[in-house]
Amino acid sequence: MTIDMNTLLAILAMAVATIATRQAGLLVGRLLQLSPRAEEILGAIPPSVLMAVVTPTAFATGWAETAGCAVVAFSATRLPLLPAAAAGVVTVAALRAAGL
Repeated sequence: MTIDMNTLLAILAMAVATIATRQAGLLVGRLLQLSPRAEEILGAIPPSVLMAVVTPTAFATGWAETAGCAVVAFSATRLPLLPAAAAGVVTVAALRAAGL
């Protein structure tokens, strides 16, 4: 297997651009003073993105997945995203194990 130099350079350039974008976001974020309303709006984005990802699953699959999506939706309003997603995964696994 040979390595194409143009492909390697493109991958490295994309990696540098990704890292630079993330670091710039962190630096700019520290300098900004946000109003409480802006912080509330920004806090609503992660659960919204999570629901945008899991909602199609609720409509395209079986009952276990639909229940799991409902658990994620409910949990995301009260828990951080990782525990909310984990609760949905556990729900789907338990319902599948039960034969649903």
